[in-house]
Amino acid sequence: GKGDYDGAFEYWSKAAGLGDAVAHYNLSCLYREGKGVEKDEKKELHHLEEAAIAGHPLARNNLGYLENKNGRIDRALKHYIIAAKLGVDVSSEAVKDCFKRGLASKEDFAAALRGHQAAVDATKSPQREEAELALSQQREAAEAARKDRVK
Repeated sequence: GKGDYDGAFEYWSKAAGLGDAVAHYNLSCLYREGKGVEKDEKKELHHLEEAAIAGHPLARNNLGYLENKNGRIDRALKHYIIAAKLGVDVSSEAVKDCFKRGLASKEDFAAALRGHQAAVDATKSPQREEAELALSQQREAAEAARKDRVK
């Protein structure tokens, strides 16, 4: 219900007021979906822009989507390229699609792909892979224990 979003809206509004990128992004989602607030494309756009300026990758992608929807493909492409370089898979695909349709240069496409791969590679590390393995083993053990209790 609406009450679920009131606290979140208040919290995110305070955090956004302090420049928090994630809070701005979350507020943009509330305004886009009309959850706990009236749908408002201007406020959605404002919070997306603030989040993108602060470096939020999905906000940058969503700005690209809005620009594309409004027929401003050149501006959309710029947002998609930035988001792809921040590691957003769907943005990388959007740049690829623009290239296939002749809307992006080979240079832009190549730079976006290189940047995307570099961002993806930067999130990989032996420690992260070890942690992911340990977490999946914990989940499997918890699931097995749960099944034993159910029997």
